[in-house]
Amino acid sequence: MADFVTVSKFVKENDLTYLGGEEFAANKKITTSDISRPGIELTGYFDYYPSERIQLFGQTEFAYSKTMTSNNRYKVMLELCREDTPMLLVARDIVPTPELLKAAAENKVPVVGSKIPTTRLSSIITDYLDRELAPRESVHGVLVDVYGIGIMLTGHSGIGKSETALELVKRGHRLIADDRVDVYQQDEKTLMGEAPKILNHLLEIRGIGIIDVMNLFGAGAVRSRSEVQLIINLEDWSPDQNYDRLGTMEDSRKYFDVTVPRINIPVKVGRNISIIIEVAAMNFRAKRMGYDATEKFEQNLNNLIKENEENDKE
Repeated sequence: MADFVTVSKFVKENDLTYLGGEEFAANKKITTSDISRPGIELTGYFDYYPSERIQLFGQTEFAYSKTMTSNNRYKVMLELCREDTPMLLVARDIVPTPELLKAAAENKVPVVGSKIPTTRLSSIITDYLDRELAPRESVHGVLVDVYGIGIMLTGHSGIGKSETALELVKRGHRLIADDRVDVYQQDEKTLMGEAPKILNHLLEIRGIGIIDVMNLFGAGAVRSRSEVQLIINLEDWSPDQNYDRLGTMEDSRKYFDVTVPRINIPVKVGRNISIIIEVAAMNFRAKRMGYDATEKFEQNLNNLIKENEENDKE
């Protein structure tokens, strides 16, 4: 988990432009994903001013500020630019007023611009900051996108997770992360996963070494991140183990506040694990669309029992 994002990193990774105060950006920290649009503050009311947030200005804020005198506008901008204010963000390629730039420079607050409309810009930067500031957990596993379903493969070292991921990539699916998966909660129901930057697009195959999946198979073979929707745990097959044969044994794993369903698949010579994973992904999607083969089997079984009972009565 990152406690903060520097303004310089934020500007670079979101293709924004400095309008002033670039020299202060490296030392300014963004600590919350909440965004403030200073509306009531422009009237002079600062009793509950969230100064630690990014202050976002759009057409509404600038239209109102132009109704003020230059002196009042400068005083309000001075109040907005506090020590813990990370930056002032201006949307829609609007040219900031001289009073805003002067107050920001005096209080060492960067002023940053974007051509994106205000509401959409607010959504984009909130999503970015939610991702960057979210608590994270590093999981030993492999994350792949199979038919649009984010599947995390887990299991002990040497079970064949990376080799299975390679086979899935060859079959047209996409790799997100190998060996270590950084998972974080995006919202109340969504768990996301991505690779640590040092392992991005890389896959380790014993006997070969490190391979670059993007270089070998193309950009379509990788993704930067994906929702973790299903966990498939690979384990050594044992004749003494009771495996789920009907799909009625429910298992799950909880990360933060999100519970993710889990399937345990035994690994044995002769079993094509990649095809099994493809079928698991299609079956998972079918269940989400309302079709459950297990329920269909139980319904057929109950109908057969009922028919037999009726025949016995006759």
